Amino acid sequence: MTRTVLILVLMLVSSSLWAQSPVDGTWNFSMDSPMGSATATVVMESEGSQLTGEFDLGGGRTWPIEEGTIDGNDIAFNINRDGASMTYEMSGSVEGDSIKGVATAMGTTIDWSMTRAE
Repeated sequence: MTRTVLILVLMLVSSSLWAQSPVDGTWNFSMDSPMGSATATVVMESEGSQLTGEFDLGGGRTWPIEEGTIDGNDIAFNINRDGASMTYEMSGSVEGDSIKGVATAMGTTIDWSMTRAE
């Protein structure tokens, strides 16, 4: 009996250690701004409180996630737009298979969203 309980406890602890973060995976990103619309395929991965990944805008254009953090379901990161000296400060909240957030750049704040890719 004690051995069975110990095995069950070890299984639960090990599965929680290897549990995937709600942000890990591939996402479809969309944002409309005064500078135009942006869509991208985004791959994100977390390790502890660090968030890494990349925005793939197609045509060979990619924007790496910089200074990414995750705290529960809340994420924050920066991306630098290619061809312009502009950094988007991004933050959002994961809710199941969607993320809603805001991007701030050059004094303007814009809503953005992501849905989990299938």
